[in-house]
Amino acid sequence: MSQIDYYFGILAGPFGICSKQTISKKNLRLKSRMTRTLLTAIFLTLFSQTAWGVNLAEIQLVNKLDDQRGYCIDIRGHKERAKVQRGLQAHTCYSYQGQIGVDQTFDTSLTAVGKFFLPAFDVCMEAENSYQGSRLILTRCTDQNLQKFDLNSANEIRLVANNELCLTVNDGKSQEGGGGTPVHLMRRLTLENCATTKNEYKHWRINN
Repeated sequence: MSQIDYYFGILAGPFGICSKQTISKKNLRLKSRMTRTLLTAIFLTLFSQTAWGVNLAEIQLVNKLDDQRGYCIDIRGHKERAKVQRGLQAHTCYSYQGQIGVDQTFDTSLTAVGKFFLPAFDVCMEAENSYQGSRLILTRCTDQNLQKFDLNSANEIRLVANNELCLTVNDGKSQEGGGGTPVHLMRRLTLENCATTKNEYKHWRINN
């Protein structure tokens, strides 16, 4: 059982949402999707502070660039409907709305030991490979080197498998997203050479 399934099981019980005795086979799949979306929202609401040993926070670029709300590491897609298979990007931080977005929420107790885990989706950040320009994808958490990163004292997130590479926000023009007032902004997120990347595109902080 995964960590997030354990949390969902605890939450679902009191609500009686997951009782298969009350769900027909025809509606079970739809009910399951609705249940998981609902419980994801409940999960973040209840555990936006430290709970059950889990410290939840967004990981934000120190320099706000062209968006005063800041840029955060984000799953492509929208909040509970984010598409894990599409990987990661830099996106307007949702915390300006008063709450961290589920697709921007990391367990910082694991970040401290090199694992960038997004509990609402039960996945970890992973480098597509250990070369410059590599994308950041999302997969089940393992002990492989491409999932190990170091958020160091210089505010860089370096890939352990190749510590010359830093998590970097694209320095070109941002793209507009599909929501927000003003509209949310997006930028590509890749691994680039630390020595030649300007600080404003590679310095990160944990924001909770």
